Amino acid sequence: MGDFLKKIEILQQDDHRFYHQCRINQTLHLISALSFLVAYALLFVNPAAAGMVGWLVGMVTRQSGHLFFEPRGYDSINQATYAHKESIKAGYNMRRKAVLISVWLALPTLLALSPSLFGSIEPAVGLSGWMHDVGLLWLALGAGGLLFRTLHLFFLRGPAWGMAWFCKILLDPFHNVANYWNSPIALLRGQRYDPLDSCKKELHTSL
Repeated sequence: MGDFLKKIEILQQDDHRFYHQCRINQTLHLISALSFLVAYALLFVNPAAAGMVGWLVGMVTRQSGHLFFEPRGYDSINQATYAHKESIKAGYNMRRKAVLISVWLALPTLLALSPSLFGSIEPAVGLSGWMHDVGLLWLALGAGGLLFRTLHLFFLRGPAWGMAWFCKILLDPFHNVANYWNSPIALLRGQRYDPLDSCKKELHTSL
């Protein structure tokens, strides 16, 4: 169990130091994390609403932070190029995210063209019914994307790493709140980028 928890910690730390250096991105991840916690609660009472909140608020803020604000040049802190970081990323890199987001954007149109989803579901009635079905489809897409990459990692890195990544993703909202609650304050003080002092120390110690 200790080794498994260590794997989760490594994945969390790599995600933080490689992809969350900008305070704007961290702040957007804080907003995203809070919305995902709301989505977690909604799962028990309104799964369709959970899908809507998770994608429209959680994923939009989270991926906007990566796309528009995170630096993509040479990472002097980690001594790595952006291409190298993308090639070793355990989860969804930008290329994989582009595929996932394309499917996400296509699903509402598909449901509008075929309300029964080619006979697989009961056709929705009215706008509220259509939105309900869209929310459920987005929820299924999120769960499917999580399971697909987990199984993929089983073959790439082994079952232990696959399950560690699975748990890391589920724990991300809690971890992001704990890590980035003070990012808006740092941003207001004019600190655009996190100095990542603790990461530098760990990297120095490991060399």
